[in-house]
Amino acid sequence: MNIDTVVDKDYVGKCFKDLAAAPVSALRGVSSKDAKALQQAFNVSTVRDLANLNFVKWACAIATLADEEQDTPADKAKETLLDEAVEMTFPASDPISVDAGITRIEVAPEMVDAHGDHQHAGKMEEAADKEAATH
Repeated sequence: MNIDTVVDKDYVGKCFKDLAAAPVSALRGVSSKDAKALQQAFNVSTVRDLANLNFVKWACAIATLADEEQDTPADKAKETLLDEAVEMTFPASDPISVDAGITRIEVAPEMVDAHGDHQHAGKMEEAADKEAATH
């Protein structure tokens, strides 16, 4: 990493000891207004002060550990159940999709009888008959 890419132009070429002692505004993107806010809020004046701020250390540690954290047993169980549900819904051993390479079976629209093909066609007919009888 070229350190000159993260410091203000006035601090390009400085050694690390000088950069650590420099005001936080020496960091590219930190304005003098930002530096004042850090001074007021956390008593931070230098780059070293910012680096040694416990809040910064804690945030860095949390972010680093979060990237390495393993799933909890409950999360693993949920993922396994989801995988199994998908497999049950779309089984890899489905002979049509495995043997023939068919991914979708479709009936031409003119061949579909929506009234008769409906899962509850019988119940729908009964409800329609009752409705007609009451009127």
